[in-house]
Amino acid sequence: MRLGDLGWELLTPSPLEPHLQMALDEVLLEEVAAGLRPPTLRFWTFSAPALVLGSNQVLANEVDAGAAAELGYVVARRMSGGGTMIVAPGSVVTYSLYAPELLVRGMSFIESYAFLDAWAVAGLRGIGVPASYRPINDIVSPEGKIAGAAQARRRRTVLHHTTMAYDLDPAIVPRLIRIGRPAVVARGVRSAEKVVTPIRRWTDLSPERVTRSLIATFGAEAPLTPGRVGPGTLDRARRLVETRYGRPDWIDRLSREP
Repeated sequence: MRLGDLGWELLTPSPLEPHLQMALDEVLLEEVAAGLRPPTLRFWTFSAPALVLGSNQVLANEVDAGAAAELGYVVARRMSGGGTMIVAPGSVVTYSLYAPELLVRGMSFIESYAFLDAWAVAGLRGIGVPASYRPINDIVSPEGKIAGAAQARRRRTVLHHTTMAYDLDPAIVPRLIRIGRPAVVARGVRSAEKVVTPIRRWTDLSPERVTRSLIATFGAEAPLTPGRVGPGTLDRARRLVETRYGRPDWIDRLSREP
């Protein structure tokens, strides 16, 4: 199956606080699963700096709390797996795909990552970024990692989201994330030590223009219809922030030994 075999809705970015962005990902996945929204491509941006944990990571193992507080980073946890991502206004380009699992039927998880990010790799190449795919879930340049992807699946529907470093100081990564430091708790997925090479290394295009270029690349492969996140969807996401994504018992849910 191809991306173009489905009709897609496009949601363009508006800055939201990190916990709300995490909740909105879950709400949109549920809407697509329930048939309330067609397969959707969403680009999103952040209104504040954050460290975003994968669902199976231990907060104490991953985050240098002192550095995060000093630099003004909040901590959030997404519903998907993978490692910790550093995000901030203007520093990343992030997108999510919400689609029926039929789109990746017959593929392994590794194959599905490559398939669902192939258009983005092509889009980056189109603006002069020497991008390629590296299993399991990275978009890379010859010099290091550009982006990391993660997935969650519910009710025969897949969420695939990818965060690209646009203008990140690589020196900040080991300061905020406890990469290479001893584990505090002997459980959970640890973030891997990888060299980060932001998009700005190869282009002066703004994040907005990079996003528009990526949208054009996707649209050349699969028709896109403009959509919107309505008040009801945002209200459901805000309730999820109150009951889960903004709560300390979600953000720090794996720190204690069982």
